[in-house]
Amino acid sequence: MSSAPARVLIAEDEALIRLDLKEMLEEEGYEVVAEVGDGQQAVDRAMELSPDLVILDIQMPVLDGLSAAEQIASARIAPVIVLTAFSQRELVERARDAGAMAYLVKPFSKNDLVPAIEVARGRFAEMAALDGEVRTLEERLAARQAVEKAKGRLMAERGLTEADAFRWLQRTAMNERTSMRALAERILTDGVPAEADPA
Repeated sequence: MSSAPARVLIAEDEALIRLDLKEMLEEEGYEVVAEVGDGQQAVDRAMELSPDLVILDIQMPVLDGLSAAEQIASARIAPVIVLTAFSQRELVERARDAGAMAYLVKPFSKNDLVPAIEVARGRFAEMAALDGEVRTLEERLAARQAVEKAKGRLMAERGLTEADAFRWLQRTAMNERTSMRALAERILTDGVPAEADPA
């Protein structure tokens, strides 16, 4: 590989599987930039690190892998591969609907892992190119500006750090099943809701 190694975030609550996965990835020349044990940490670290790939177990505490996959995929951070102990069609379909680019059934080997990574990265690149045509630059810029202003307002009015303000926006948007942009615009119009406390 002449280019820099792909940076991978692993989210798996079972330490042994996480260790095996890390070893497999490193043997294949990937760089593991973070290892976490729950879905919320996976989302937070993905937002922070912008890895080239995220590998998520479906069954995790705090936030399950499918919910985490949905957030990471909808934010277009990185391609997501979902790990599951089950190969039931319904779970596979839910993973696909959540935005996962590939899935692996445990136990898996390096021979399963590498092709899944390449498929996921290829599909993500295609989607990103298509996304670039569909979503205008103006829309993306407007969303970013609204979120930045709402973050500033939360920081000023509630004394939150920038990271906490972003996490609050993210969590609240998810809980309300709305976009961060829509929530940010509401805050800019109606003010910060009383319950906007750090968590």
